[in-house]
Amino acid sequence: MYFSADEVHQPKDTEDNDQAEAFPVEFLRSLNALGLPPGELTLKIGCPLILLRNLAPQDGLCNGTCMVLIQMSDRVLEVRILGGDHDGKTAFIPRISLIPSAKNADFTFVLKYCQFPVCLAFAITINKAQGQSVKYVGLDLHVPVFSHGQLYVALSRATSCQRISVLLPSGETTTLNVVYPEILIW
Repeated sequence: MYFSADEVHQPKDTEDNDQAEAFPVEFLRSLNALGLPPGELTLKIGCPLILLRNLAPQDGLCNGTCMVLIQMSDRVLEVRILGGDHDGKTAFIPRISLIPSAKNADFTFVLKYCQFPVCLAFAITINKAQGQSVKYVGLDLHVPVFSHGQLYVALSRATSCQRISVLLPSGETTTLNVVYPEILIW
């Protein structure tokens, strides 16, 4: 288990910058800010991971890259990249400092996180899968897609149509494919 190293700062525009609030470590690690890895990251050799930040795009380490954990230490993770041009290559993921942007944070303070920029990825969203090729695709469409092109993106990730499984609501044999024709007309 890897715990984040957290720092809390008062925003520069607050009137009382001299008094920093004290928050319990358990509270800080429980926060789920958009784009931040978990405060308590439980990893095991062989677990599937997804990268949450662009670290080295030229080496295949982009936001959304799927990986498998090979080895771990306190400061670096050794991973094998899955899919894409860098499929099978080994990479190293360091612990980095992360600060959520002001527009995404719902906090009255500035949180600085030091953690590995990964999370477990036993499943990924359609948006995170965009641009990747995967051997098997399983779609849970109990709730239909809601945006233009999502169904196409989801179905086109598989390397073969025989490797696609779709889960629909009981008794249904079709799903809604959201297409905005005005987008297609120039």
